Amino acid sequence: MRIATTIFLTDETITPVRLARELEQRGFAGLYLPEHTHIPVTRDTPYPAGGELPPEYGRTLDPFVALGQAAAVTEHLALGTGITLIAQHDPIDLAKQIATLDHLSGGRFTLGLGFGWNVEEAADHGVTWSTRRELGRDRMALMRALWADEPTGYEGEFGSVRASHAHPKPVQKPRGPVSGPRTLIGGAAGPKLFAHIAEYADGWLPIGGRGLAESVPVLRRAWESAGRDPERLQVVPYAVLPSAGKLAHYAELGIEEVVLQLPPAGESEVLRALDDYAQYL
Repeated sequence: MRIATTIFLTDETITPVRLARELEQRGFAGLYLPEHTHIPVTRDTPYPAGGELPPEYGRTLDPFVALGQAAAVTEHLALGTGITLIAQHDPIDLAKQIATLDHLSGGRFTLGLGFGWNVEEAADHGVTWSTRRELGRDRMALMRALWADEPTGYEGEFGSVRASHAHPKPVQKPRGPVSGPRTLIGGAAGPKLFAHIAEYADGWLPIGGRGLAESVPVLRRAWESAGRDPERLQVVPYAVLPSAGKLAHYAELGIEEVVLQLPPAGESEVLRALDDYAQYL
């Protein structure tokens, strides 16, 4: 099982360069970074985990800039977002960012995408909450048009692009209906989410990994009903606080990668956590 990590990197934590070097030297498989552009002070949306929203949410580094630094100082470490708030991006700009990072890293990028939880943050980006999933789906289709080998136009419900010259291209080649970098969708189990995964992603990025024994078979049925290859589905539990029993359970479910949560802290505390997690490598 590949052991990757995630962390809220901020202006107060360990730096991307230092962390990426330590992860690669220690044998960890990857680094995934979350995204929040801003956290409105006046907010009615409750924090999904309950209680007060931790301060690191409002201090998060831009994941693409931070992952670019990580790519420059590593050779093998996988790099990913967990998650990109796809509805909050201009898809033409985002397609260029993703393709550039994937190209410069030699195909090491995973696009973890999701639809968000913070209504006020999304609203400042002009997102209508009730249609954010459909908007995300439309933006993925537009980006796939820009990533196509030949100039390809796209006309969707929420956006369009003319047939264009758009380089670089993502490294990974199309597989089934999916093109671009490895793509995982985050979110809670449910028929709408599983339909999105089966249509345009490589798999699921469930936070915490709870309830997978019940939900993974449901996802597999949706995946196979869409005509996808059963062997290609990827489920990657995300932001996991590990134990030997938990990882053994994941292995029994056929899971090949897990992303462990690191503390949003300074260098010494993060390195202590890596020392502790080394037992799972």
